[in-house]
Amino acid sequence: MIKFEHSVFALPFAFLGALLAAEGWPTGRQIFWIIVAMVGGRSAAMAFNRIADLRYDRQNPRTANRELPTGKLSLPFAWTFSIVSAAVLVFAAWQLNPLALKLSPAVLAILFLYSYTKRFTTLTHWVLGLCLGMAPAGAWVAVRGTLDWEIVPLTLAVLFWVAGFDIIYACQDVEFDRKAGLYSLPKRIGIARALWVSRTLHVLMLALLFWLGRDTGLGALGFTGLAVVAGLLAYEHSLVKPNDLSKVNAAFFTVNGYISVLLLLFWGADILT
Repeated sequence: MIKFEHSVFALPFAFLGALLAAEGWPTGRQIFWIIVAMVGGRSAAMAFNRIADLRYDRQNPRTANRELPTGKLSLPFAWTFSIVSAAVLVFAAWQLNPLALKLSPAVLAILFLYSYTKRFTTLTHWVLGLCLGMAPAGAWVAVRGTLDWEIVPLTLAVLFWVAGFDIIYACQDVEFDRKAGLYSLPKRIGIARALWVSRTLHVLMLALLFWLGRDTGLGALGFTGLAVVAGLLAYEHSLVKPNDLSKVNAAFFTVNGYISVLLLLFWGADILT
């Protein structure tokens, strides 16, 4: 029910936020509890999303073989797993600092809200982006104990990145969304136009990262990583065409996994050296 590759999207950006906040290595204790908080939040959100979407997952051929629709996992188990995971996030926040603890209920509220946004707004893709964009901001809070403007560009960059690739992923479900009365940008404006919005969001992501890199004094290694990310985004968009969505999963999982990990490696090495 909880896929490891989904962690690859947000966790590297959490580490990057921690490195920027510490201006080097955070303490081992901070790193440990950031990981625990990330795993708890991710697991709670994904389990809750499966619970909230169970009726639709049963009807959608693409998702009908998931664990809850097929009965491989029970609904009580999913509820218990989500509640325990949420408690893990709160406990980890308590171990970090007072502000992290105070903000943890708001974080959970946003994570859980996302599962319902597709029922009433096309902005669902941006809400998912906010869910993952909270990762670097949360790590910043974990390290510094304050929430500062310096982390906003990275938070927005992650928001635009995730919204952009979620729009690509949503192109698969346009017909189902129409039948089920769900909201998505591809359903509202068509796949071709939605893909252009996705490209625009990814250009904005690159612009924000360039701005952040200049502002933090990033060196050649960091900007090389940004160029690699730009190339991967271009490749991602080359895989998906309005009349050919057969490579959406490769664009969604594989390419975006490389983007987050490689950006962490390049920028992390630049910050630490």
